[in-house]
Amino acid sequence: MKNWKCWLLVVVFIALTPDLMAQCAMCRGTVESTVSNGRSVIASDLNIGIMYLLAAPYLIVASIGYLWYRNSKREYGKRVEIRSRVKRALSQV
Repeated sequence: MKNWKCWLLVVVFIALTPDLMAQCAMCRGTVESTVSNGRSVIASDLNIGIMYLLAAPYLIVASIGYLWYRNSKREYGKRVEIRSRVKRALSQV
């Protein structure tokens, strides 16, 4: 549980760091031309959109992984219960 909280803190820290805003070459060209014209709002909106598109696949994969882990843990408990019943039944025979 402690390791989980540590990773969450690292992800939040990375997401909130302003120096990590990434841009592709075409987006950079668009931003440079709009900033030179005096419109800097487009640049910040574009950076937020890029970070959103970067984070979405990781959140989807993490959600699927968590659901898979939770269901496999539940199935493991059922297998242990069945195994104990079989052992009990065999010991009575």
